[in-house]
Formats: sequence, structure tokens, C-alpha cells
Amino acid sequence: MVPTIELVEAPGPEIAAAIGVPLARLNDERVGHADRRTPLAVTLTPPGSEEVVGGLWGWTIRGYLYVDLLFVPETLRVSGVGRSLMHQAEQEAIRRGCHAAWLSTYSFQAPGFYQKLGYQVFGELPDYPPGHSSIFLSKRLVPKTA
Repeated sequence: MVPTIELVEAPGPEIAAAIGVPLARLNDERVGHADRRTPLAVTLTPPGSEEVVGGLWGWTIRGYLYVDLLFVPETLRVSGVGRSLMHQAEQEAIRRGCHAAWLSTYSFQAPGFYQKLGYQVFGELPDYPPGHSSIFLSKRLVPKTA
């Protein structure tokens, strides 16, 4: 029997689950254990407020920290806040047993910032978005010695 192949214009979460759940099961079988991603967030809030105005969002999985989002308001840039956010996330990742971190950024964003923190470029996707590049960086995480 030949399956039907169909482009879905507005896919919902049920389609993502129908594809993702068996793929995760296959990956777990190949790796030898189930290991789900655990969210990690470090937030920025102004003094006396509970409003989140920036921060870091990512997750840990299979020994890696993945930094998905990092935003520092313009008024706080170059103040060390971004470095502090990254440091806290890396320390939590180490506490969770991670040995490395990775992320992607656009060429017009902050590749130099991450390189100053010890991240090294391991890949680049040119012309994405058009006229720029997506840059992929990684770093070994080393626990602090007592």
C-alpha cells in the first residue's frame, strides 16, 4: 500500500505530536535511555517589579545546554547583564550534569559576544536570513573547582 503524502497548510500540535512522539521513542531506543529536555530560564526584572523585561530561555538535554533565546534590553547592554545571564544558565546546566552548551545567533546579532564568553563557531548557514547568516556556536562547560 502506498501512503498518501499531503502538505498541511495550517498544522496543529497534534500533527507535531504524531511525528515527534515516535521519533523521540526511536531516539531513546538508539541512545539507550529516555532523556527529556528540561526547560531552563533566567529572567531579568526591574527593581521593585515582577515584570520580566528580558532574560534567557533554553533547556538541557542529553548532557547539553541549548540556549534558545537571550534578550537584554538596550539600556542594559554592555553592562555585564548578558554575561551574568549566560553564566547562571551555564552553572545550572553543569549542576544538571551537562558537559557542553550550544546556540545559534544571526550575524547581525551577537556572535562576538558569545565568542568572548568562550563559544566557538562550528557552523554557518549563509544567506539566512537573506543578506545575513545563521551562526552556530558551542562551548565545553567546566565545573568550578572547590
